[in-house]
Parts: sequence; C-alpha cells; structure tokens
Amino acid sequence: MKLPSGQQSPTPPVQVIPGPTQTNEASQPRREAVALSARQQLDQVQLANRETILARVAEVINRQGSAELLLDVRGKPLQVSAAIGATELTPGDWVKVMRAGNELQLMGKLAATPEAVIARALAQRMPWQQSLDSGLAKLMTALNRGLAPELTPGQLPTSRSLQPLPDAARQALETLIARLPASNTLAPGAGTQSNSVQQIRQWVAESGLFAESRLTQTPSPALPDLKLAIGRMITSLLAEQGGNTATSFNRLMPLASPSLVQAPLQFPQAMVPATSSEPTSVGQTLRMLAGMLNRITVNQLHSQILTARGGGETPAPASTLLMDLPWVTPQNEPKLAQLRLEQYKEESSAKGRNENRATISEWRLNLAIDLELAGALNFEVSLRQQEVSARVWAEKQETLKQVNEELPLLRRSLVELGLEVTDLECRRGSPSYPTTKLEHRLVDTRA
Repeated sequence: MKLPSGQQSPTPPVQVIPGPTQTNEASQPRREAVALSARQQLDQVQLANRETILARVAEVINRQGSAELLLDVRGKPLQVSAAIGATELTPGDWVKVMRAGNELQLMGKLAATPEAVIARALAQRMPWQQSLDSGLAKLMTALNRGLAPELTPGQLPTSRSLQPLPDAARQALETLIARLPASNTLAPGAGTQSNSVQQIRQWVAESGLFAESRLTQTPSPALPDLKLAIGRMITSLLAEQGGNTATSFNRLMPLASPSLVQAPLQFPQAMVPATSSEPTSVGQTLRMLAGMLNRITVNQLHSQILTARGGGETPAPASTLLMDLPWVTPQNEPKLAQLRLEQYKEESSAKGRNENRATISEWRLNLAIDLELAGALNFEVSLRQQEVSARVWAEKQETLKQVNEELPLLRRSLVELGLEVTDLECRRGSPSYPTTKLEHRLVDTRA
C-alpha cells in the first residue's frame, strides 16, 4: 500500500489482525469471529467510525511485499496488516489513520518532527553507559592488584609492571566500598529497626542521583556519594597523567555494557552477573569511569524528563526516580539493585474548610534485585494513604516457597507501622515492565 504524500483520497484499508492469520478457506462463522475481534480491538482504543487519529509505528515486520505493523494508538498496541509498496516506514514514524467500519485506512505519513530528529541523534550518544556493578568489580580488581601500564600492540602485561592506584583514587574507592550495604546486614523483619531504616536512607541518598542537590546543601569535596566518588577517582587518575585534565577526559570514548547499548533507557535492566577481569590500564579505567558516570547521569535526566513530561494520555506520575543501587555480597562481590519510585497525585472528592479539594498521593515502588542464593526477585509495592499492597516475584521455586512462608511476618511488620494491608502475594517468574524508548518524550526541544 502506498501512503499518500499529501491529503489525497484514502488508500485501501489496513486490516486489523485479531490473532492468528486466517486462511481464505475460513468458514463464515470464523470470518464473523474475526470481524468481531477486529471491532473489539478498535473499540478498545476508543476509535469511532470515520474518526481519524495519529498513531506511532512501533514495529515493522516485512513479509514478501506486504508488512505487518504494530501501531501505538493512544498508548495501546494495535497490530495491522498493510501492503506498504514503495513507501518506507520505520519504527518511530507517525501516520494518520481513519477507522472505516472494522478496518483502518492510512491517510498519510507525517514528516519527521524536530523531536524525532533530535531523539535519533541523541540515541547515537546515549548507549555509552557502563553498568555500575561490572564497573565496581573492575575497580576492586584495580584496588587489590593495581593498574596495568599502557601497552603497545602485541605487548602483554606482567605482574611486576602493575602500578597501585593513586592515593586519592584509592581513598575515594575504599570509602565508597566501605559504605556500600552488604546482603548479610539485613535479616527478615529488620525493616522496622531504626538502624536498618537509616542504612536504607543512606543507600538511596548516596546513590549519585542527588549528587548536585546534596552539594548545594553541603559544599564539601569529600561528601560521600557514588557520583562524586567517581569524579574524585577520575580527577586523581588524570592528575597522574599530567596535561589538561578536562580536555583529556572529554576526548575519551566511554566504555559501554552490551545490555545498555541494546536498550539504553530500559529500566530495570536484565540482570547480568558482574565479573572481575584482568587488571586494566589507566586509560581503560578512565573510559570505564566515564561510562559509569554516564549511567548515573542518564538516570538523573531520565527521572527529570519522566517527571516533567508525563506519559501522554495515560495517567502520568507527578514525580519519578530511577536509580541503580550497588551493594556487596559477603564475599565482597559487587551487585546491583534497581529502584523505580513514582508518586501519583489526584484530587479527593471531599473538600476541606476552604472548599479546596485535598490531594491524595499514591506511591509505587518497583525493586529488582538478584541475590546470590535466592536468585532474581522483583518487588512491587503500592502505598495510598494508609493502605499498602505488595507483590513479590521470584524466579526460583524454592525461593517462592520461602517468600510465602515469610509473608505473615511481612504483614505483621506492615501492620505494626500502622498500615492497612489490602493485598499481599508472591508469584513465580518476573513482572513485565513497559519498554522505555526515546520516543517517550525524553527530549524537550523547548528547553
């Protein structure tokens, strides 16, 4: 199917795919079922007959001259079949469609917007992020064994040629590792203890997400913070190299983790075990630190944009925080927990003394963590005034059984905090998180 370049007469219809492809020999009852399913899908996206709407192409699957398109219509996926012809459609394109009975008609393809152009340009810069747990594993290797010298092609490092970290970098790294929480410090039921609560607050506060805000309150160069500690290590390593430190660092190409190249904005990421490696050189360490710094900065910017722009027609959170929280095992192996915290606000139906409606806040927390024995765990917690609900996902059957045995203790702990538990359960597997892409209003061209 050719898409008209302007507002011309409608093209042939685009067939909505209700499910498995039907053959030409399908019976009349089956054809009626297909039409019913197509109508139901169009009704679900609240598209009336002869109504036009803009849809975003989420995916294109070419099939011998024709194509199946996955359209994003009002935040809901709609799969259609269309013969595209010479017109090129790519994911992220915007098209104008009109409902004609139980079918869609493509009315035109929109020109690329400035936002789309900037988003594609930004995508070429964003993947250079280093996962914090794998980066910390390499830094621990450097702390224990030293740094390798810069080698010429074909030259191999020797144990005698390894150099210790500069004193300032060593001190910053040792302080950072000493403040990371360990998995054996929190026992079941310890969440109500004041020292445990304080440790969790410190963990979140020093994650790097609030580095600049904390500096404005306490302008101290030694302030404990993950992002600031990375900056101190970078400054120390560059000082050892001599020359213009800022110019040298800006010329570095950051190292990137493969998973963050494929999906630089996906949160949480798939858990990849962090492995230590052979000693790295000063240049490799600087590139790795640059990638870690980029990862924290991307989380900061992503949180800001999600808070400022919302999610279109779907209910948008009033604020969003995305953060990677490193921790260590009893064997001093760095791991990573990924936290997403959202606040939703709505007006209450009740009015106060000044005839103003009160605002009700709902907090939603998603925590993904992979423990050494329990395996991958995902926590979903919702808090609305005094009502709390929680769902735990476990991939291992043994862990699922253990979590179910601990649920009564969790319920009692929540009740002791004065909360009303409305729902509490544990499921096998992992939740399905929405895919985060650049098209989701990461770029604000009005800035």
